[in-house]
Amino acid sequence: MLKFIKDWILPIAMITGTLTHNWVSRLSFLTPYLLFVMLLLTFCKISFKDLRIHPAHLWLLLIQLAVSIGLYYLLFPFDDVIAQGAMLCVIVPTATAAAVITGMLGGNVGFLTTYVLFCNVAVAVAVPIYFSLIGAREELSFIQSVWYICRQVFPILIFPLFVAIALRYWVPKAHKMLLNIPKLAFYLWVGALIIVTGNTVNFMINRDNTAYKTETGLLTVSFILCCLQFVVGRRIGKHYGDPISSGQGLGQKNTILAIWMAQTYLHPLTAIAPAGYILWQNIINSYQLYKKGKE
Repeated sequence: MLKFIKDWILPIAMITGTLTHNWVSRLSFLTPYLLFVMLLLTFCKISFKDLRIHPAHLWLLLIQLAVSIGLYYLLFPFDDVIAQGAMLCVIVPTATAAAVITGMLGGNVGFLTTYVLFCNVAVAVAVPIYFSLIGAREELSFIQSVWYICRQVFPILIFPLFVAIALRYWVPKAHKMLLNIPKLAFYLWVGALIIVTGNTVNFMINRDNTAYKTETGLLTVSFILCCLQFVVGRRIGKHYGDPISSGQGLGQKNTILAIWMAQTYLHPLTAIAPAGYILWQNIINSYQLYKKGKE
């Protein structure tokens, strides 16, 4: 029974969030705290003296930072919401669970873990600027908007790194205790997925207008970008002898964070793009693991 639940936890969590949307949407205030703890658990596993910046890291970051804002301005004349969704699907950092999948596929876990760290730092700097450029807080000036978003994004993406370093060197017992609860991040991820799914469904049900074309466009764009990022990441990695790690680094996204960002700073409908991305990236990961098992 436990194996069945673990194998099907993604659809179970999303169905649970959908069926209980009226209740779980009230818990949306917990999402940033869950994200903070999940990143803290990830950073606690990193041995900072072993971090090495690889040329592929720079290429992957360049794609995330340049293509994300480029896509927005390319799609903006057609549909602002779809443009926001496209930008979000590219700019959002690598999922904390990507290292696990990378290891299962035979990739370089150290490479991926290092990229998760540097990617989160880069996104924490870029997102407040990008969101302010596209008018995420129209009532504020550009500088005020950047500062407003920084105050909320930095604590989630950067502070867990500082806390992890402090625990490792100053409170080693607490650090060791966190490492001895390996499944905690998994359960937190499930809880966060239920909440953000319920919040998205609640918004879609209660909104006044119908925008089926926009919703379809968001799902289509998220599918195309998901496939492209896995392919492009693998192409970059192949050049450096490790297609798996780069493919997961660019393709597997922290969709929980993306949905929270959409619901907090962008048009709420934008959350459909990362919600769809959850499904697409897990289909790709499942197929990759199936192929690896056959080999």
